[in-house]
Amino acid sequence: APPAARPARRAPGGGAPGRGAPRRGAGGGGGAAPPPPTAPEARIRARIHAGAHRGHPLWIAWLVHRLSGLALALFLPAHFLVLGLALNDPAALDGALRWMDNPWVKAAETGLVLLLGLHLFGGLRLLALEFLPWSPRQKTFAAAAVALACAVSAGFLLSAV
Repeated sequence: APPAARPARRAPGGGAPGRGAPRRGAGGGGGAAPPPPTAPEARIRARIHAGAHRGHPLWIAWLVHRLSGLALALFLPAHFLVLGLALNDPAALDGALRWMDNPWVKAAETGLVLLLGLHLFGGLRLLALEFLPWSPRQKTFAAAAVALACAVSAGFLLSAV
């Protein structure tokens, strides 16, 4: 069939044609209006505009991944500063290490290990979603990432106490 007679290809999820390619038969500008959304598409758009996606477990996984990355980015300069004390001022390093024996600091370090685990396993989940075939078990992957992060931080806490 000639190219103009073929329908526009749809995205794998049944969405609209690709952004870069104009719909066939649109006339290059000023043509017919796009067809109205189907009932499921309209419900999805209404939920997105209402902010309902923010309660979805995968959105929460995305938020936790971003926030844990930010917290780790704030922690790393302080960590490198303390490590630098070992090179420049061993007495200051000894003082910092004594301060780190405080139970509150141990609890904060456990929280940092939890953030590291969340970020690590959340990133592995994202890599799996990017490079493996699409799977409906994404919620299971997100829950497994949180469980593994909690297990890693609990192991750290038990070894630190």
